[in-house]
Amino acid sequence: MKYSYAELAKMIDHSLLHPTMTDRDLDEGCDLAARYDVASVCIKPYAVARAAARLRGTDVKVGCVIGFPHGNATTESKRYETELACRDGAVEIDMVINHGKALGGDWDYVGRDVRAVCDEAHRHGAKVKVIFENDYLAKGGAGLDGDDFKRKLCQLCEKAGADWVKTSTGYGFVKQADGSYNYKGATEHDLALMRASCSPRVQVKAAGGVRDLDGLIKVRDLGGSRCGATATAAMLDEFRRREAAEIAGRPVAADNSALGRGGY
Repeated sequence: MKYSYAELAKMIDHSLLHPTMTDRDLDEGCDLAARYDVASVCIKPYAVARAAARLRGTDVKVGCVIGFPHGNATTESKRYETELACRDGAVEIDMVINHGKALGGDWDYVGRDVRAVCDEAHRHGAKVKVIFENDYLAKGGAGLDGDDFKRKLCQLCEKAGADWVKTSTGYGFVKQADGSYNYKGATEHDLALMRASCSPRVQVKAAGGVRDLDGLIKVRDLGGSRCGATATAAMLDEFRRREAAEIAGRPVAADNSALGRGGY
């Protein structure tokens, strides 16, 4: 295998963010994350203390979303939400930028918004992943095309203290011409662009559309260090299947997947 089990498992932030999840669902998700020894669970603010207690004694971190999924809370709300999450046991914070302010070119506001969360999180020893919703940014804004807009956001977030930049929430649905809503999430193009737009100090996280082992491997190939996923068990069970086949000298079939399919 190209990468070890640990290298791939420790890329995964197991996502427990669907609005309908019950406490039982969240508990089972934490147990799954511990069983597969992933990097973290990414959980809702009200559930942080519960997750931290359930994962105590494991090597799985607790991450919490802030201003999720649309980023429209006030800066002070995001800062205080971060404070509460860290007090409850979160050691990683996934915050969403204010897209309207960014698309309108109010870069000072966006920078202050990100910095407030980073400063608060870092005060508690937590790290911050700053989420762009790249499906909203394809046409660019503020006089910039889509790629230049994303590059500017990467540079702004690094200056504001971000530890990661992240492609998507997994819930950035865009209305299509036929009236339906869908999204691409992480794409190969965006991951490569974001990696090239930050210094090595800032890592890149993929989210949305990574549904199988080959997609996870592609994220790593493109320089991503974390990947939000709900298909954790399927990905890592497939790794074990391929590993066993390789050891036995049997042919190993790949998924032939592509990033950006949605369905996070």
